[in-house]
Amino acid sequence: MSNLSKNKVKWIRSLYLKKNRDDLGLYIVEGEKMCRELIQNNAAQLVFVAHTAAFMCDQSGIETAEVTAKELEQISLLKTPNNVLAIVKKPSNRAFNISDNELIIALDGIQDPGNLGTILRIADWFGIKKIICSNETVDCFNPKVVQATMGSIFRVSCHYTDLASYLKKTKSTIYGADLNGDNLFEQNELKPGIIVMGNEGNGLTDEIKGLIQQKLFIPKFGNAESLNVSVATGIIVSAFFKK
Repeated sequence: MSNLSKNKVKWIRSLYLKKNRDDLGLYIVEGEKMCRELIQNNAAQLVFVAHTAAFMCDQSGIETAEVTAKELEQISLLKTPNNVLAIVKKPSNRAFNISDNELIIALDGIQDPGNLGTILRIADWFGIKKIICSNETVDCFNPKVVQATMGSIFRVSCHYTDLASYLKKTKSTIYGADLNGDNLFEQNELKPGIIVMGNEGNGLTDEIKGLIQQKLFIPKFGNAESLNVSVATGIIVSAFFKK
């Protein structure tokens, strides 16, 4: 007999839609590494864990269900499910304040889940705790984004807002990637501020372009036509840590 009722399966699968994640305040995490990290460090955020016999989960106070590999496939988006899937509470909305000496990333319409997930990992690597996302940017709790973060979603917060309105009010220096910008490698010192990265295909919107205070250009030495936005983000962010 299955440990997962039809209603439980339906509930889990409903969280693949943003509307339901928003309504229920929940999201899905898959994989042993991330789920183990949650159990060890953020158990209070866990609502439900479905796991195979290969993944030991005896955490008290958490609703669990031991399932077969076939049952896990029914609720997983992964081609090869990895022994455990967890339902997690989304973090509560907090005031999004930025200090004058804080470096953050802003995203103008990033659409690819893998790119957003990688950008969260980059932010986490460099100790950046906050990312501002335009309302057109893919949901950071999209299961494909969560998977691509490899756990960084637990440490980096994303704030969704009207990006242009936010940038018009900020006192921080606004940087943006631009082919006509200053050579990134020739900057002696870049002060903390907001690094704005644009959409994969169209770059920054015209309104956001008009708000950029310093444009930065990554010089090209080879023949590649362009850089992936997450790769470009990593290169630009690293320049702010050059001593």
